[in-house]
Amino acid sequence: MALRANAIPSAYKKTRRGMNSRDQLVVEHLPLVKFLAQRIAAKLPPSIEVNELISAGVLGLLDAVEKFQPERGVRFKTYAEARIRGAIIDSLRSMDWAPRSLRKKEREVEKAYYKLEQKLGRAVTDEEVAAELDIDIEEFHRWLNDLNSVSLGSFNNLSNQETEESDATDLLEYIPDAPEHNPYYIFEKTELCQQLAAAIDGLPEKERLVMSLYYYEELTMKEIGEVLGVNESRISQLHTKAIMRLRGRLRWMGMKQKKTTVTV
Repeated sequence: MALRANAIPSAYKKTRRGMNSRDQLVVEHLPLVKFLAQRIAAKLPPSIEVNELISAGVLGLLDAVEKFQPERGVRFKTYAEARIRGAIIDSLRSMDWAPRSLRKKEREVEKAYYKLEQKLGRAVTDEEVAAELDIDIEEFHRWLNDLNSVSLGSFNNLSNQETEESDATDLLEYIPDAPEHNPYYIFEKTELCQQLAAAIDGLPEKERLVMSLYYYEELTMKEIGEVLGVNESRISQLHTKAIMRLRGRLRWMGMKQKKTTVTV
């Protein structure tokens, strides 16, 4: 019988050095690895094998078991999910499956959203973004469909974006070994969370709802489509637009702040 999620930390704490306890945590959470891998794989090209993502996710789970600290009061499932998802996304980055042209489109769409929303002071429409990109609305929707497989929901790689992709750096590289003891990191994390919360609040209603159902309620795109009465393709478009708005705002705001700091 599976342990209850809220009972795992105490059980783990009592016998955390025991091999049996570690093995049990791994076995209990293997379904979580498969679930996350399948969710991510659904947004990727067919050439990406889900079994490869599961293998990467298992490594993330093993890492979570070794590094979990129950005294911090965090549920193991919550901690493990972050580690598993991170390991899968890291494995995708190492595959370099997205062509450079697609990454360029991604940056152009994000910049267009940020530029227009800063200028107009509101969430912009598809037609306005398409006009900014100098493409027609049908082409813009094709871009969104193409970008669906790129927008994995990660906000880590947000620096150096005006350079070639090979020169881009990951913000995770700057996280100290013990971030909970680093005042500067704590401040940066708090500020980022505040900016992200404000950006989410500024999303159009449907996009905000899709983000909530997908990331908090953990519904699939198909299930969200059934809730909203639209097809899965439409939900994918809404999700992609939300990610483009959020990443665009965080990315270009970060670059603007960086330039201001350098000037000062």
